[in-house]
Amino acid sequence: MAPRNSRTMQDLEDAFVKVSFEDDSATESPQSPTFNGQKDPLFGPWFEHGSAKFTDPTGFGVVALRKLYPNHTITPFLNPNLLGFPDALIQPISPSDLVSNLFFIPLGRAMGRSQGIMVDMIRFGCFQVAWDKYDFLLYIVRFQMGFGETTQQYLVHDGSEEPSRRLLLAAGIWQNDLHEEIYVFNQGFWNKDHNLWVEVQKARWEDVILKEEFKTNLKKDVYGFFDSEDLYKSLSIPWKRGIIMYGPPGNGKTISMKAIIKECDARGYTPLYVRSFQSWMGEEGAMAAVFGKARQMSPCVIILEDLDSLINDRNRSYFLNELDGFEGNDGLLVIGSTNHFDRLDPGLSGRPSRFDRKYEFDDPDEDERKLYAKYWQNKLKSNKQIDFPDSLVNEIAAGTARFSFAYLKEAFVSTLVLLAGWEGDKPTFGDLLKRQIRTLRRQLDKDRESNFGSSSRALPAPQIRQLSGPFSRPERTQSSQQRPEGQFPGYFPQRPTNNQSRVWSLDTDHAMNMPGEMPPPDVTSSQRLEGRRDVRNMALAAAALGRSFIA
Repeated sequence: MAPRNSRTMQDLEDAFVKVSFEDDSATESPQSPTFNGQKDPLFGPWFEHGSAKFTDPTGFGVVALRKLYPNHTITPFLNPNLLGFPDALIQPISPSDLVSNLFFIPLGRAMGRSQGIMVDMIRFGCFQVAWDKYDFLLYIVRFQMGFGETTQQYLVHDGSEEPSRRLLLAAGIWQNDLHEEIYVFNQGFWNKDHNLWVEVQKARWEDVILKEEFKTNLKKDVYGFFDSEDLYKSLSIPWKRGIIMYGPPGNGKTISMKAIIKECDARGYTPLYVRSFQSWMGEEGAMAAVFGKARQMSPCVIILEDLDSLINDRNRSYFLNELDGFEGNDGLLVIGSTNHFDRLDPGLSGRPSRFDRKYEFDDPDEDERKLYAKYWQNKLKSNKQIDFPDSLVNEIAAGTARFSFAYLKEAFVSTLVLLAGWEGDKPTFGDLLKRQIRTLRRQLDKDRESNFGSSSRALPAPQIRQLSGPFSRPERTQSSQQRPEGQFPGYFPQRPTNNQSRVWSLDTDHAMNMPGEMPPPDVTSSQRLEGRRDVRNMALAAAALGRSFIA
């Protein structure tokens, strides 16, 4: 075995330091730089002294730059990021001394196969900056601080510090503003999301298929709030408001929120979207950060999607304190949504001045289903291969009781997809659409039956009560009779008792009725389910439409 080298690791390190810095005359006699092929005079001292040789790299940078530029003002700062400020011209002075960490960011495959970009994270660099009528030097250095790293920046100006401060103020204002972006709060940080802004621009009130009176009231409540500052103040009441959108998924809450965000942004009222209160600073710290930002950006709208999951027993009290606005919440419109209104704390759902108005987005009634069918009729009118008469509109509206808008959309989308890929003689659009509706109806029956079918069957027939809740419809008793022949399938058989014939509910708008086809007398339930196509994944995907658009 070869003998070990007698040189120690310390000897090697000392030799490396000596070779690396023995030719660095800037450490002995600092002089003004020429930048004509010469090494940047701060480069050597920075790496000699800034690598944890002492505990104040920021202070070292100021002292070193004052020696190098004795007739200049030195302005250290942490933000804004001047490299991203479009009103300034910036270029590196000494590219050979520029140190950057490269990392790869993949782009969407829709832009082309294997597309991506390389991004520079500057670790050391000196840049020439031209802004207004002034010239500056910008130094950017990155170093270890505690358990992480930090970036320190310095502006060097031949003159007073005032132009440097004005440049930083202009860049900070630009950086704080939104530029085709939406503020999103997640994991304890605010970020600007351009992709969400692009997605929101697709939303139109014309695509929100709700009764016109309902939409008008909702829009007046939102936009009227921002137009009523003087009225609120004349009445000596806080200029704030809260709105809750609630109801089963897939009925227009999300697209309505998108439309509200789009129009508020266009009118200059900043939308702030809260994805989660879970963060490194704790839920209460996150709530303080959200409402602090909202007060800074006021007038603005705060979007709290899935309110029942954001607020819990741990953070409820702190959230209510922030909502009540001990610090003043003038100009704040808070909009929350939930699929489970009954899970909300009564302090949120029942008390005015916190959430003043509640809008129920329930499964569409027959008139709304007719509006939705007409919406698709209009979209497809230019397609000469599709026959969509008014009679089909009426059939769809009558045969899709308890369908959410998401289920209705899936019926149309799946029909069009099947038609596009159909080989051989194609069925008519109307026949295939009805077939898809029946398929989705069976899936809807199974889902409802699995969720609360056993409890509903246990209720005495023919009286079936609707689920209770603060905003439930009035309790009513429904009539029952044998199902007429030839009706569109959509009736649910109640479990027969002794000496009682099978009865069928005709009240198709009742929350506890489970739609389903009447089986032949000699066919058992298990036999009826055999051989049917399993469309669970498709139905669940349809039900998911309209849920969180920022998940």
